[in-house]
Amino acid sequence: MMYAYKTLYEEIKINYEIKGEGKPVMMIHGLACDMNIMKGCMEPVFEKKEGYSRIYIDLPGMGKSGSSPNIASSERIMEILLSFIGDIVKESFLLIGESYGGYIARGILSEMQDRIDGIALICPVVFPESKDRILPEKEIVIKDRSFLEELHKGRQEAVEEYLEMAVIVNKRTYDRYRQEIYSGIKEADKDFILSLRKNYSFSFDVDRKIGKNYKKPALFMAGRQDNITGYRQLEELCNNYARGTVAVIDGAGHNLQIENPEIFEVMITDWLNRIQQASLL
Repeated sequence: MMYAYKTLYEEIKINYEIKGEGKPVMMIHGLACDMNIMKGCMEPVFEKKEGYSRIYIDLPGMGKSGSSPNIASSERIMEILLSFIGDIVKESFLLIGESYGGYIARGILSEMQDRIDGIALICPVVFPESKDRILPEKEIVIKDRSFLEELHKGRQEAVEEYLEMAVIVNKRTYDRYRQEIYSGIKEADKDFILSLRKNYSFSFDVDRKIGKNYKKPALFMAGRQDNITGYRQLEELCNNYARGTVAVIDGAGHNLQIENPEIFEVMITDWLNRIQQASLL
């Protein structure tokens, strides 16, 4: 079962969808994307795992959600999501954040630890300022040469954007990038995104606020060749989580969910299983 809604916060429309029934799972996508990036990688997992209500949202200024200069900051977006969750989710829930959404998810966790039964972060922003990140050099580890030649010769959509992050270059990853990631980038409010980048950091140290208090199953995933958020600082972040697992996937970059979907789905499934087991204790 799927429900599609729009609701008002700060006089802007927030677009979201709820798929399935059961334990709520709140999905938060990355900067300038939309809910399609989360639906594309998470629905294959939940097709095999019943009993979950997946809540997909377009962040303000992205996808089909509205925008306003007054909310062009991570802190304001976090506050809107806290209000949204308070209205929509009436029980404990799971939280998944991708890239920028991983930063926002930690902000939500810092305010709602007692209601979140598990958190998973996919290629998360650990440090909001790029200068503080330790990043590998851009590298393509697998490429279909004939397909790459076709990309360069033709007039296909979003080739430059795709190649900026691609670690595995072939038709499969390109098609998923175009359908699940670039489809959202095209819809984003560009002026809002530019303003948001100037107010990217919270006014507080989110990880210090969370501290070592969170005891539920946590998953941190990164691509070893991720040249956007990196992987080397993820272990230090995970050390604050008593039940944290770090998975650094070789042959994957910032879009590891489309470059190595098999391992991605195994790790998410394992995280869900650990949460189920914890609930039986």
